[in-house]
Amino acid sequence: MKKIKHESQLLKKALQIGQQYAEKRGFAHFDEGTSNKIKIECIYRLLVEDKVLTPLATDKEDGPNMKHKLVLWIQKQLPDNHPLLSD
Repeated sequence: MKKIKHESQLLKKALQIGQQYAEKRGFAHFDEGTSNKIKIECIYRLLVEDKVLTPLATDKEDGPNMKHKLVLWIQKQLPDNHPLLSD
């Protein structure tokens, strides 16, 4: 898996946008005590269910791969001139 520049900030942005997406779909918001691991899995599965993301192979469905998939997704959603996409 290739390391992405600003990956942690992009993941944080993906979780923020993913939570907004989930709320618009009618899901309750995450409690403050909800871990990022659970948020990542829930958002990933919602986006796969809605066919926004291509699912990972069953044997590759783990935390690091889900994180990477969300980071790739948010990179495509952000405008080209976004600061997190700059080198």
